[in-house]
Amino acid sequence: MRFEVVGQPAYTALRIHLDGGESITAEAGAMMALEGVETHTAGGVLRGLMRRVLAGETLFMNTFKAGPGGGIVWLAPSPPGHVEHIELMGNGVIIQDMSFLAYHGDVKHEIVWRGLRGMVSEGNLFWLRVYGHGGVWVNSYGYILERELKPGEKLTIDNFHLVALSDDVGWSVRTFGGLKSFFFGGEGFIVDVRGPGRVYLQTRTLPELAYLIRRFIGGERSKGFRFNVSI
Repeated sequence: MRFEVVGQPAYTALRIHLDGGESITAEAGAMMALEGVETHTAGGVLRGLMRRVLAGETLFMNTFKAGPGGGIVWLAPSPPGHVEHIELMGNGVIIQDMSFLAYHGDVKHEIVWRGLRGMVSEGNLFWLRVYGHGGVWVNSYGYILERELKPGEKLTIDNFHLVALSDDVGWSVRTFGGLKSFFFGGEGFIVDVRGPGRVYLQTRTLPELAYLIRRFIGGERSKGFRFNVSI
């Protein structure tokens, strides 16, 4: 197997060349094109139903397996941004569910439940833990920044800027600024992480994009809207 990340930096897609019999498992809805590859639905009905009802996400994961002559899979994440490959060597990675794209190799996945706090945080209920031997691709809105934490080193992250973290990192989620700040001011929830381990952050967030769009197309605010360009 070999892969290429194309369309960088903003409109990234992933092209994966599979040898005969090789397979990958990807987020449903990420498939852009296939050549010489069969598709099988995977990932668990219950998990898919919960995500669809509570978080508006897609229903299943799909497994793509190449025929005897090999094949090609094209994957395209929903948000414009970056795609990063994380190698797994018996370790695991915890991924914010909207940042999961695909995995390959002898790899398994499970859901990390964040508790009732996640229910308030705009439907962002689940983190996905991927572990084993192989690799996983994650995607972001914006660019992906990597930060290596030393033992005992601490970092506080806005919830929506987190893409992934290695599963040896200690983490906890807490409110920030109280309810008034959450509903009217911004962050609402933050993630405290503690090394050792690696953290992956994204430079933009989808909730902020949605907020900007609503400012100009929602209700009364859209009346009289125009662009002013100065040179």
